[in-house]
Amino acid sequence: MNFYLVQFLLIASVVLGGGVVSYLNATNKNQYIKLVLAFSGGFLLAVIFQHLLPELYGSHEGHAHVHTEALPSFHVGVFILLGFLVQLILEYFSGGIEHGHVHVHKGQAMPWALFISLSVHSIIEGIPLGNMLRIGVEPTAYAYDASFFWGIVFHQIPVAIALMTLLFATRLKCREAWLILLAFGLMTPFGVFMGLGITTEQLGLNVNMILAVVVGMFLHISTTIIFETTENHKFNLLKLMSILVGVALALSAF
Repeated sequence: MNFYLVQFLLIASVVLGGGVVSYLNATNKNQYIKLVLAFSGGFLLAVIFQHLLPELYGSHEGHAHVHTEALPSFHVGVFILLGFLVQLILEYFSGGIEHGHVHVHKGQAMPWALFISLSVHSIIEGIPLGNMLRIGVEPTAYAYDASFFWGIVFHQIPVAIALMTLLFATRLKCREAWLILLAFGLMTPFGVFMGLGITTEQLGLNVNMILAVVVGMFLHISTTIIFETTENHKFNLLKLMSILVGVALALSAF
């Protein structure tokens, strides 16, 4: 996949999320956030089980894009668990905004801890994508790179919606809110640059190790979205349909 197109779409996904909030800017926008989140949760979960986990566990058998950087199966599980725990820690500061927890208080101060935790999350997501763009020269690597990339894009849109909702509720001016959102939008591309410029050998890591951590983070986010019920723990047909559409799209597109 073209590097410049990847960077453009990563930034555009965040801008789109901010634009949705600006357009809706009404009391019912939380309903749309939940549906988009449900879609992204289903999409992410399908990408994890259909592509990322098989690649990680099959890499030592020569089925991944880089045979020499394979991890033993036990290590794959350890780093996935590490990513799951890292996401738990990040959510302590972000308040769970990654899976739709938006606590709006009009006139509140700028939540810098939330912004920093989301930025760290986005940078970590971008590093393995940058590594795959640098390494992905085999014909079979394209679908693998694309599925991971689109998983990030479909996750970034609802996160940007939730973040912009909070920014509009602060004492910030509209222009300042957009500048902060754009700064957040640059974090994943920055992680991609890191993945392109810093070899995994220099970090004492490898692509699959970092990817396993990101898969653990994705696994936490996607399962939380799917299993977190709506108001009063009632069944929500629209949410279920959004999840199924996300799963179907991921399975059919890659």
